[in-house]
Amino acid sequence: MTSLPIGDFARATHLSVKTLRYYHQTGLLEPDEIDPVTGYRRYGTEQIPRAQVIRRFRDLDMPLEDILQVLATPDIATRNELIAAHLRRLEHGLAKTQLAVASLRDLLEHPSADATIEHRRVEATRAAAVSEIVDVRDAMHWYRGALGELYATLSAQGIERSGIAGGIFSNPLYLDARGEATVLVPCASDVRPMGRVFPLTVPEAELATTVHAGPHNGIDRAYGALAAYVTQHALAVDGPIREYYLVEAADTEDAAAWRTEVGWPIFATG
Repeated sequence: MTSLPIGDFARATHLSVKTLRYYHQTGLLEPDEIDPVTGYRRYGTEQIPRAQVIRRFRDLDMPLEDILQVLATPDIATRNELIAAHLRRLEHGLAKTQLAVASLRDLLEHPSADATIEHRRVEATRAAAVSEIVDVRDAMHWYRGALGELYATLSAQGIERSGIAGGIFSNPLYLDARGEATVLVPCASDVRPMGRVFPLTVPEAELATTVHAGPHNGIDRAYGALAAYVTQHALAVDGPIREYYLVEAADTEDAAAWRTEVGWPIFATG
């Protein structure tokens, strides 16, 4: 068996000496032999393919612990599933990046996009609701789970929806990145408490509203347009922001077709 000093092995695999030392520490790629006096590492030529595989996985941003699990798994099916799971995460991340790029491009090309803003009064409404203190970074995942639970509970209790699902978001959620969020579904009769679901009477409100088209990652533009409008017209009052999901994921998987009405509380002047 032929062995190489760490420098030659680094050149052969395009992995730096520093990286090889780190992989040794983590157990991902251990040298074939270590000189007991000098501590110099030597690698067998048969280790080159393993190093190349590791490098390919790192090019795909696979965590070291996942690579170690893949390489240590003798079962091909299990190994392939581990790799496929990482590829799915990459695809999800790519989709998020593409949405962010599209949103940024639209913002740069249309920095002052016109927004149609209306005033409307929302009457007090009977609803089923889920309410929790959440971190803003988790709000989207939390909202989807809460809305799914609401729909399932209403279906299980045989209660019909009487309006459009919505959300009420407290000021601390925006100011401190953590606060109370409530997702609600108007319903024809009182829901029986089940799991996180409870009955709620949504209070009446006067709102300045605008509709955001598309996925939620660009909804801050609707918020910005409303903030500028109510400030310019001296209409702003304290109160939670509301959202109404006119077209949502439960209606279509096409995110471009989603429509979210954002409501900013105002002092009605008639």
